[in-house]
Amino acid sequence: MSGSRITALFKGFKAVGRTALVPYITAGDPIPELTVELMNALVAGGADLIELGVPFSDPEADGVDLQLASERALASQMTLTNVLSMVAEFRRNDDKTPVVLMGYLNPIECMGYERFAAEAAAAGVDAVLVVNLPPEEAEALRSQLQARSLQSIYMIAPTTSPERVGRIARRGSGFLYYVALKGTTGAGHLDTDRARAEIARIQQRVDLPLAVGFGIADGASAKALAETADAVVIGAAVARRIAAHLNAKEKIAAELKAFMGQLRAALG
Repeated sequence: MSGSRITALFKGFKAVGRTALVPYITAGDPIPELTVELMNALVAGGADLIELGVPFSDPEADGVDLQLASERALASQMTLTNVLSMVAEFRRNDDKTPVVLMGYLNPIECMGYERFAAEAAAAGVDAVLVVNLPPEEAEALRSQLQARSLQSIYMIAPTTSPERVGRIARRGSGFLYYVALKGTTGAGHLDTDRARAEIARIQQRVDLPLAVGFGIADGASAKALAETADAVVIGAAVARRIAAHLNAKEKIAAELKAFMGQLRAALG
């Protein structure tokens, strides 16, 4: 099935004018034993697609909240193999919700492209987003993913030229991820009016659905961007809620479920 879950999701949502809610969590944060429970809680709260972060020691695109999330996960000896096992466990009870692995190239390089693609497909992953792999240099990995019906998600930014947006869209599948600001995840200077205008311009040039992330922290900012975007991605705000309950981990699942409910209500 793999990437077809993503295609079906956005096709169905487009037909009814619905915006997808996409939370990001780092696998293994705060402890590996909770990850699948948290994934299930996110879906129960209203998440439509989950971005599952592969923890990495040098996540250069991430702000402090997600850096700390990776540190907490790595302190528990998390590996890419562990992450894939978590997806497989999640799939035992949820064969509907798409899962996108999001992370950095190094762990995939260490595993090897062919092995990674095969094991990701077997686990039930739908797509892969590698933050520090430019689309122009991604053909070796993309071909291995495509051979197993896994989709390749690529990022575009406010600084991406219109011509390059078109080239990236032609290489990508599933959806495009629009980074809504110049900065790292969780930055506090998101200009929603500017982002909406840019999203509208990009949508005139590409056929893929457009997800927007970086800087979305609450229902108000999510709703503002949902007026034009096909999906909104929320990561740092989720990580902050996890970090706030490190001494009461049994409360995290309920907290994330409630947060998703608030966001889903705001999106309509």
